[in-house]
Amino acid sequence: MSDNEKIILIDYDDVTICHQKIAVLEDINLKIFEGEFVYLLGKVGSGKSTFLKSLYAELAIESGGAHILDYNLRKISNRQIAQLRRKVGIVFQDFQLLTDRNAHDNLAFVLRSTGWKRKNDIEEQIGDVLEKVGMAAKGYKMPHQLSGGEQQRIVIARALLNSPKLILADEPTGNLDSETGQELVELLHNICRASQTSVIMATHNLNWTSKFPARIIRCDNSKLLEFQADNYFI
Repeated sequence: MSDNEKIILIDYDDVTICHQKIAVLEDINLKIFEGEFVYLLGKVGSGKSTFLKSLYAELAIESGGAHILDYNLRKISNRQIAQLRRKVGIVFQDFQLLTDRNAHDNLAFVLRSTGWKRKNDIEEQIGDVLEKVGMAAKGYKMPHQLSGGEQQRIVIARALLNSPKLILADEPTGNLDSETGQELVELLHNICRASQTSVIMATHNLNWTSKFPARIIRCDNSKLLEFQADNYFI
């Protein structure tokens, strides 16, 4: 399938993103398509998180044209921001699970907060996403009873709850050992292939790109650039 036939989920045209009035990323020209897995590579502080935050309107677009899932990020309203965030799954490095409730209830809380009402529907959806991440038997456990890898699987399950078209994973393996990290990256690739959910994974670990090849974008010198993995070292 040619690029002209693919569905564009993200379209940035000459975009500048600022943080506290300072330009962090400039001249961004980027299209990301449905079903694509994209690595966002760069050193700490290079702008990876800034770019991801712009995608769910945590940071404003200073200039240029920016569209995601049919929303214009230059004109997006607060109501539309809430709608957008229900369509985007976010995976954080530090998990951000509610520590006062078990894994199941963490997921139930998100579903109720995003408009789910019927108990049977909620239970079915929770069961489905826990199965997808290999945690079907551990929904009863509190976060502190889970390993780091298991907690991150629950976070990925949380990101899947509203059947997103796009998952943003910000250094999802940063707090995990290499073996567990590899399992998580493989899981994200499997989700991408199985459901045509696009995944953007920010990382500074170049090893994942050789073990699980995909499109690569580099954050460097306030730019986002396509590149070949064998020509780049962090």
